[in-house]
Amino acid sequence: MKECNVRQNAKRCNCSWEPCDRKGLCCECLQYHWSHRELPACLFPDAVEKTYDRSLRAFIQLYKDKC
Repeated sequence: MKECNVRQNAKRCNCSWEPCDRKGLCCECLQYHWSHRELPACLFPDAVEKTYDRSLRAFIQLYKDKC
């Protein structure tokens, strides 16, 4: 199994929630958000991510016409 590259992941992470301790730990981030029926910040543009609405509804609304 390939090891997680936390430093490289953290550089690309657009999560603006400052006390987040999962930055760079994508598998933990995804598991956390999915348990709350959300998606992680990296699946949203920065302007939308900053609203902290990471719901499935927000994701679908954002991308529904882009396919």
